[in-house]
Amino acid sequence: MVASLSHRLRFCGALFVLLAGGALSGCASMSETVAPAFADPARYDLYDCKQLESERKGLASRTADLQRLMDKAQTGAGGAVVAELAYRNEYVAVRGQAQLAEEAWRRNRCRETPPEPAPAPAAAPAAAAKPAPKSGKAVR
Repeated sequence: MVASLSHRLRFCGALFVLLAGGALSGCASMSETVAPAFADPARYDLYDCKQLESERKGLASRTADLQRLMDKAQTGAGGAVVAELAYRNEYVAVRGQAQLAEEAWRRNRCRETPPEPAPAPAAAPAAAAKPAPKSGKAVR
């Protein structure tokens, strides 16, 4: 009887672990389709291309930051749960905003601004190279 009870407890524990793992993985895959539901669909309607470009860059940076934080949290004990509780909601919201900004970008037919070329260094005049004396006395 005791062996049977021990076997049932192990079976229930293993079943719980499998179900919990399945639930967490289901949440992770669900974020791709539900992400736009967490953002205002009209937020980027009045943005011009320059505003959309800076917004897209900011959202991409924030998404990468959150992904790094979730990856780092998952290395610790109970990390998957910590990552889900601490960062997943904001990650899903930012991904939703990024998707809507990307749709507005395509709808407005925006193009990336090319990076500005670095200015060529100007030749320094010879007089500027010699430092002025620090005291008020004339140099002989």
